[in-house]
Amino acid sequence: MRIKQYQVDAFADSPFRGNPAAVCFFEKWPQDRFLQAIAAENNLSETAFLVPAEGGYALRWFTPVAEVDLCGHATIAAAYVLFWLRGYSGERITFFTRSGELSVRQIEGLLAMDFPADPPRPCDQPEALIRGLGQPPSEVLAGQDYVAVYDSESTVRSLFPNPAVLSELDLRGVVATAPGEDCDFVSRFFAPKLGVFEDPVTGSAHCELTPYWSSRQGKSILEARQVSPRGGWMRCRLNGDRVDLSGSAVLFLEGEIVLDDGGC
Repeated sequence: MRIKQYQVDAFADSPFRGNPAAVCFFEKWPQDRFLQAIAAENNLSETAFLVPAEGGYALRWFTPVAEVDLCGHATIAAAYVLFWLRGYSGERITFFTRSGELSVRQIEGLLAMDFPADPPRPCDQPEALIRGLGQPPSEVLAGQDYVAVYDSESTVRSLFPNPAVLSELDLRGVVATAPGEDCDFVSRFFAPKLGVFEDPVTGSAHCELTPYWSSRQGKSILEARQVSPRGGWMRCRLNGDRVDLSGSAVLFLEGEIVLDDGGC
C-alpha cells in the first residue's frame, strides 16, 4: 500500500516557520488505529486525513496520541494541497468534520478558513494553571482551553511552562495571550495532554482569542502572531458567531507512505 502524503508549513510564508502538518488522502476510511499510528509515526502536532465526500471532503485531525475536534493549521495545510498541488478548481473547499461543516477559500493570496467562534468565559484561576505557567495571569477565561491573559508580550514570550502540571487541567490546553507590540495580540499554546508541549501556531485557539480581543479592542479585524520558537502570523475577523482565520502556507515535502495491508 502506498499512501500519498504532503507536509506543509501553515501560517508561514517560508519553510521552517509556522506550524507543520502532514496531509494524507484515502479513498475510504481505514481503521482508526491505522490513522492514529500514522499520526504517531509522523510525530507532528497534527496529521490531517481526507476522504472524498459529496460536495467536498471528509476531514479528520490526529495528534500523535489522539483525534481532536478542530485544527486550524492542518485545515490550512489540506486546503493548500488541494488548491495548489491537486488541481482543485472551485473557489471554496468544503470540509465535513467533527466540528461541523467548515470551508476554506482564497482571498488576496491568503487561505481563509470559516470556523465557529468559541468566546471564552471568565473563570476562577485553577491552581494547576498558575503553577504550570509559572507566572500568574491578570485574567483567566475558559473555552475549549484555558485562556491566560497577561499584560505584555514580553511576559508571554518568557513563559517556561511545566507540562506535567498543565496536564492536570481538565480542558484541552492552555493559551497564554497578551497585547502585541507590532500586532493586535500575541499568543502561545500548550497542550501536553494531547502530546503537544507547545504548538507552533494554533488556528483553533484563535476561535477563542478573536472574540475576546475583538471585544477588548473594539474592532472586528485583528492581526495576530503566535510567538512560539517557530512563530506564525494570521489575520482574524469576527463575523457574528463565526471567525475567519487567514494565512499563507508553503510546501515542505511530498512523498509516499509505503506499508503492507496488514494495518488497515
